[in-house]
Amino acid sequence: MADKGSKLWDKGFEVDAKIDRFTVGHDREMDLYLAEYDIIGTMAHITMLNSRGLLPKEDLDELLPELKALLREAREGKFVIEDGIEDVHSQVELMLTRKLGDKGKKVHTGRSRNDQIMVDLKLFARDRIEKTVARMKKLFDLLQSRSEMYRDCLIPGYTHLQVAMPSSFGLWFGAYAESLCDDMHMMRAAWNVTNQNPLGAAAGYGSSAPLDRTMTTRLLGFDDLNYNSVYAQMGRGKTERIIAFAYASLAETIGRLAMDGCLYVSQNFGFIHLPDSLTTGSSIMPHKKNPDVFELIRAHCNKIQGVGNTIRLITGNLPSGYFRDMQLIKEVFIPLFDEMDDCLDIVAYAVENMEVRRDVMEDPKYRLAFTVEEVNRRVAEGVPFRDAYRQVGMEVQEGRFEFHGSLNHTHEGSIGNLCNDRIREKMDTILGGFTFDKVHEATGKLTK
Repeated sequence: MADKGSKLWDKGFEVDAKIDRFTVGHDREMDLYLAEYDIIGTMAHITMLNSRGLLPKEDLDELLPELKALLREAREGKFVIEDGIEDVHSQVELMLTRKLGDKGKKVHTGRSRNDQIMVDLKLFARDRIEKTVARMKKLFDLLQSRSEMYRDCLIPGYTHLQVAMPSSFGLWFGAYAESLCDDMHMMRAAWNVTNQNPLGAAAGYGSSAPLDRTMTTRLLGFDDLNYNSVYAQMGRGKTERIIAFAYASLAETIGRLAMDGCLYVSQNFGFIHLPDSLTTGSSIMPHKKNPDVFELIRAHCNKIQGVGNTIRLITGNLPSGYFRDMQLIKEVFIPLFDEMDDCLDIVAYAVENMEVRRDVMEDPKYRLAFTVEEVNRRVAEGVPFRDAYRQVGMEVQEGRFEFHGSLNHTHEGSIGNLCNDRIREKMDTILGGFTFDKVHEATGKLTK
């Protein structure tokens, strides 16, 4: 039986306590997020070992029920990594060994902690990407519905933060909906990279054990393998970075929406109103109602956009093979998902509860937003564009510009033709490329 504090790599000598604390770092805290996935990966691995004659059927029949019991504990938040235990892999193996003796020591045959942590992280990230995608779709639907609801409510559009041309709340809400389509393309690419199986690459150079990596790929619902064992190891850090950049793209969209919210809710703009319950106050100024919700979303999203670069700096000068540097990636990577999902939830709540002003463009300070409309009206009457431009420019300079026409924007993606139906088709096509159902079916069979 294994001692309580034994390590998977134990060779009978003691490690200096300071060195042990430093090298373990925050692994115990971070690995709690991975417990469920480490157990599922172990179930697939030992099922494969049995098929290759590397694990007796009677051992498999005892190990699988114990692993399912551990999986229930992990999903219920009851799984703990004990003091003196280095990581989640050690804890799972220790608990199996306590229950089943030497049978528990057999689960590591043909694998290394290197490919074990890679498959854990991929299974974890796969699950979290699916959750984020669901939130993105919910926000997309909300933005599209608001775009339709306020399609005729005009607001000024800006360039250089100067009043430019007429826009609308329909166009504004719809812009962020379509931006989520491109973010979903990025998320889909991250999913495709993530959903490849590294298990069986061992320490990065394969194994002399006759493993069946295609079988574990099928059992875990992966779309494909990381075939080359050296590249499978090189994928550590690269996969996390690709995912982080997908999340950075999403964060940029959400952060920009939040920035617009900060501007539009201010008295100088006054385009939208947040209910009092969504604002905070000042300790000195009795009148203040602050859009802290938008400001904090903006800050979180800026922080998220830095995660990919942090990972790149950790891995940027590493040669091929495994290095302990990669351990630190977990500390910036794992929290990324909760932080982004919280921002998606809160921004959706704010959009759902914000009130928009329907009379914004009645304010005379926005009359110059219609100069291009007047130029185009005169062009339609036969005046050359450059002459019409100069005529209207002179009227503006002399303070006598007026526009009494009507807006007639008909091209695709304009105020009068939002193309929300086409944007929805685009989103549905992208979503169709995720293989969530395949993953659920495979892991459901493995863990039932």
